Amino acid sequence: MSLPARQVIARWSRLVTCNHWFVPNPPICSRLLECSVVPQLPSSTSHYRSYSSMNPNDFIATSLIDSVTFVTVCSDTLESLVDYFEQIIDETNTLKNPDVTYGDGVLTVSFGEPHGTYVINRQLPNRQIWLSSPTSGPKRYDFIPDKRTVNEGYWLYRHDGVTLHELLQQEISAIVGRKLEFFALPHSQRTQDKTGQDG
Repeated sequence: MSLPARQVIARWSRLVTCNHWFVPNPPICSRLLECSVVPQLPSSTSHYRSYSSMNPNDFIATSLIDSVTFVTVCSDTLESLVDYFEQIIDETNTLKNPDVTYGDGVLTVSFGEPHGTYVINRQLPNRQIWLSSPTSGPKRYDFIPDKRTVNEGYWLYRHDGVTLHELLQQEISAIVGRKLEFFALPHSQRTQDKTGQDG
């Protein structure tokens, strides 16, 4: 079998396995079917689900704010973190070769050995901030807007209920050996409504 035919068969197989509701038109695919063994689809496909790389929570988060608001809020958050990390490093003389770099929505903070490097970056398609921590691993934060005003709110990791600034407060305070003030930065505090509920 020639290489182009193999590529066509591979692409077609991925399409069939990823989209169970797709049933090929027999006249168009008859030559393709002659060259390959294709699993038969059951007559009822209602119990199959389509596969997607997008987390359902990502869709919920992307629908909460528009992209312009997201970019504004995300820039405020990242730029305030850049300034604060630079201040922390300037005030801490026990770190070995610390460094802060920021560009194109990616903030990299190296605390040197043995602490490692934090990477915090903007993910516009998902409307999230992603964090890679040497202590707690990777996390994806959704912006939870205030019910009263959309451009205020906080960044929440939905799997553990901890905000971005709560995690940084805990981990970075442990690295530098003193209490820090991440909650003074923009978009760092959970908002509370009049009943005391997070909102």
